[in-house]
Amino acid sequence: MSKTQIQKLELLEWMASLQDKSVIAELVKWKEEHQRATLEQYNAEIEEADAQIEAGDYLSHHDAVKKIGSWKENNMEQKAC
Repeated sequence: MSKTQIQKLELLEWMASLQDKSVIAELVKWKEEHQRATLEQYNAEIEEADAQIEAGDYLSHHDAVKKIGSWKENNMEQKAC
């Protein structure tokens, strides 16, 4: 058995014995965030983004740069207080 297979089995045993619901919730959250999208999910996200763009629901690069600049300014003002 390879080292990776052993580590996977150890992780499975550890997860099976978990009682802390907050740790389990964090593991589920991590899994969902790191799970690769299927081709169908990927295409659906692209179609949704295309629809938003066609509807005019987007930020231009110029506007995004201005918005980020305002965040920086607000952050500097808060630090000065």
